[in-house]
Amino acid sequence: MADFRSRMAVSHFFIIFSLIYFSGFGFLQGITALGINYGQVGDNLLSPQKVLHLLSSLKLTKARIYDTNPQILTAFANSNIELIVTVENEMLAQLIDPQQALQWVSTHIKPYFPATRITGIAVGNEIFTGDDSTLMAYLVPAMVSIHGALVQLGLDSHIQVSTPSSLAVLAESYPPSAGSFKSEVYATMSQVLKFLASTKSPFWINAYPYFAYKDDPERISLDYVLFNPNSGMVDPYTKLHYDNMLYAQVDAVIFAMDRMGYGGIEVRVSETGWPSKGDLNEVGATIENAAVYNRNLLRRQLQNEGTPLRPNIRVEVYLFALFNEDLKPGPTSERNYGLYHPDGTMSYNIGLSTLSSTSSTSATSIFLTSSATKVKP
Repeated sequence: MADFRSRMAVSHFFIIFSLIYFSGFGFLQGITALGINYGQVGDNLLSPQKVLHLLSSLKLTKARIYDTNPQILTAFANSNIELIVTVENEMLAQLIDPQQALQWVSTHIKPYFPATRITGIAVGNEIFTGDDSTLMAYLVPAMVSIHGALVQLGLDSHIQVSTPSSLAVLAESYPPSAGSFKSEVYATMSQVLKFLASTKSPFWINAYPYFAYKDDPERISLDYVLFNPNSGMVDPYTKLHYDNMLYAQVDAVIFAMDRMGYGGIEVRVSETGWPSKGDLNEVGATIENAAVYNRNLLRRQLQNEGTPLRPNIRVEVYLFALFNEDLKPGPTSERNYGLYHPDGTMSYNIGLSTLSSTSSTSATSIFLTSSATKVKP
């Protein structure tokens, strides 16, 4: 997550979860593709081997890291975890050179694949959110060079290349049918979308409805943000009904891409979450809201819902985050997005919980709480 995140909230955000198989009465039978972000900005985190055990016990099959940490890549070998790795922002200038990109892929990806199931490379993170026009200019050439290196090494059919963006790239998000990108990112975004379309790669979004509520709690309904029962809104142009902020923003992004001629690109959510603790001015950052947000989100996605605009299309989501990261800079909320404390104890229960080791062979391995606490603004 970029440092800008706490001050770059947009009016609405969206999220979508990937396919989950389930049986009734709140018990999951197994999760085929639920991702989580595994950040490492802490001084007391579990070892990669213990993290792998935690993910496996929760039946999570997808994770994203913010570098190419060789200890993690080694530890995750021969597991069922699909992994997205990241090219740090400061590396983009170097990797616009195709030879440098080939060397990077040969050193950071090829030695670990296919034992470690690397499925994606995130080139930078929230490049559009800052004011660094030079870094923005490096983005697409770096993506092209890295993809070219994958082609040269015969890995391009297995590993996708994209870049996660904040929804601050949107100039308009309400109503969803008005979705459009900001003029200042339009030229580079057009190149990104062209690349994604040509390589059949997804558009990745970091989406945090928490920021929208924090910045305007008097006008934005907490129930609407948290997926609690509410009257919702109707897009005046499409007449589609939205009962939560995230689905509205999914469709706003789809409309924004369609306006640029790229309506067919898949959208995946590379980050979303809610802080369980914040500073006095961080309205809504409570453990109760964090638990309700994630729990309701999980419950809604058990129904394999699409958005009102694309009701039959499933998408992937990577929850932020696995751990509270005690060394992250910024406001208190930045260090309190984790489902778990660094020592592996649970921050709060959203419905994912492991059974004891004595019942590890049971088909019912994850519990989903049957009801959510409704929180009033």
